[in-house]
Amino acid sequence: MHRRRRTALTVSVALLVAAPLLAACGNEAHPGAAAVVGGERIEVSTVQAEAEDVRTAQERSPQAAQLIKGSGQLSRAKLYDMIVAEVVQRAADDASVTVSRKEIQDERAALVQQSGGEEQLAAMYLEQGVTPDQLNDIARRNVMVSKLAASLGATNTPEGQQKLNDAFIAAAKSLKIDVNPRFGTWDDRKLVLGDYKAPWIAQVTEEQQPVESGA
Repeated sequence: MHRRRRTALTVSVALLVAAPLLAACGNEAHPGAAAVVGGERIEVSTVQAEAEDVRTAQERSPQAAQLIKGSGQLSRAKLYDMIVAEVVQRAADDASVTVSRKEIQDERAALVQQSGGEEQLAAMYLEQGVTPDQLNDIARRNVMVSKLAASLGATNTPEGQQKLNDAFIAAAKSLKIDVNPRFGTWDDRKLVLGDYKAPWIAQVTEEQQPVESGA
C-alpha cells in the first residue's frame, strides 16, 4: 500500500475567509475582470458565482448559522483560490509534474479517513469556503504540491521550503498576474492578495524567512 509522506508542504490548500463580498466592478485596464492571470481573464461574475455557491451549500447545512458566521467574507478568498490554482499548475507544468486520477482518488480517500468520514470532510471544508463538489480539486492540488516538492528535492526544512517557494514565485511572475484593485493587490514575492494568503502558503513563506534574513 502506497503512502505518501505528509508534511507541512502537503497540507490542504483550501482557503479560509479573508475579505468582504465585493460588488461587480472593473478596472480601467480590464473592465469586468477580477483578475487577469497568464493572459486569461477571471471575471467578477465568476468570483461572485463561486462565493454564492459556497453560501448556498452552507445554508443547506444543519450548522448553517455557524458556517455563515465563520465565513462571512468570501469573494477575495475565492479569487485568491483561483489565482493560486493557476500558480500551482504553472509551477507543476514547469517541473513536468502531472497527477493521475488514481492519485486523486487515493488522496481523497486519505482525507476522508483523516477527517473521520465523508460528511465530516465536507463539513470541515465547507467551513473554509470549499463546496463538496470541489473536494477532488483540493485532493488534486495536494498531490500536485507534494509531487512538485519531491521533484524539487524540497524537504520539510527551511531550505527545502525555500525551493518550493521559489518555484511558486517564478510561476507567479511568469503569469503576469494583474488584479482589479477592488480585490486588493497581488504580490508575486509574498504570494498574497492584499493581506491574505492561504495557510499552506503562509507556512512555506514564514518558515523560510530565516533563510532570507541575511540577504
